[in-house]
Amino acid sequence: MRELADLTARRKVLDGVDLTFSGKTRVFTVSNQKGGVGKTTTTVNVAAALASVGARVLVIDLDPQGNASTALGVPHTADIPSVYDVLIDEFPLADIIQVSPESPNLLCAPSTIHLAGAEIELVSQVAREHRLKTALDDYLATHPEHLDFVLIDCPPSLGLLTINAFTAANELMIPIQCEYYALEGLSQLLGTVRMIQKHLNPTLHLSTILLTMYDGRTRLAQQVAEEVRQHFPAEVLKTVIPRSVRVSEAPSFGQTVIAYDGQSAGAVAYREAAVELARRAAAGPDTSEPEPTQAQASATESEGVS
Repeated sequence: MRELADLTARRKVLDGVDLTFSGKTRVFTVSNQKGGVGKTTTTVNVAAALASVGARVLVIDLDPQGNASTALGVPHTADIPSVYDVLIDEFPLADIIQVSPESPNLLCAPSTIHLAGAEIELVSQVAREHRLKTALDDYLATHPEHLDFVLIDCPPSLGLLTINAFTAANELMIPIQCEYYALEGLSQLLGTVRMIQKHLNPTLHLSTILLTMYDGRTRLAQQVAEEVRQHFPAEVLKTVIPRSVRVSEAPSFGQTVIAYDGQSAGAVAYREAAVELARRAAAGPDTSEPEPTQAQASATESEGVS
């Protein structure tokens, strides 16, 4: 009952949130070379949560699997213009962007299976690392409707697709699964980011770390969260994303968890993360290190009763 009361209180706080946006487009790359840490899930649910509070958001699906496109309900069959056409054939980004059925504020540049071959085809292209940045800059400069956020969903690798994302973005968001192997992947990823900063994009910086798949009942999850907060006190969001049945179910219906079950524990956590992310634009990162609430730490039980 205490957990349910806490979740209800958090829902009420979110219902009363009123956000204003700076007018500047913030471009995030959501990346982690380790698979299964919640990159795509984080990208689409944070994007949907931001759109639900009035932000205009574009998701660029750079993963050949196209899972972000699926979750946003956007068609991405082989015959549909996609990010592949932007990178290889220099299509304008505006020609491939679709509006998600979830919200008129939520846009998607879809991925198709053709993107699987883009890594090889980009090798011989001129300015191969800057293709996405050039297309995105042109879109932002010429399109009349302003974007508040651009979120780029990367594949679980450090090839040319991910390098294009790093070059196009100003901010890096890293979802970290609260398990041991996630920490090993983080150090390798940060080494790559330093190389990108030195040679391709000096404005790129790690601004956000989001702890995902958190289960407060396990000692390991608590230890991983504590260690990450200790090393990155300014970057780690206060919000943690719990393990959630609803979050896992939503993509099979072609929806984000925000549309599928916006009152569930997983959806509430992603909405809180989105609000925190938006507020950081004006206030800057918070260096405090609060512990997860009991409701967040007990995801499975909360999800079962909600």
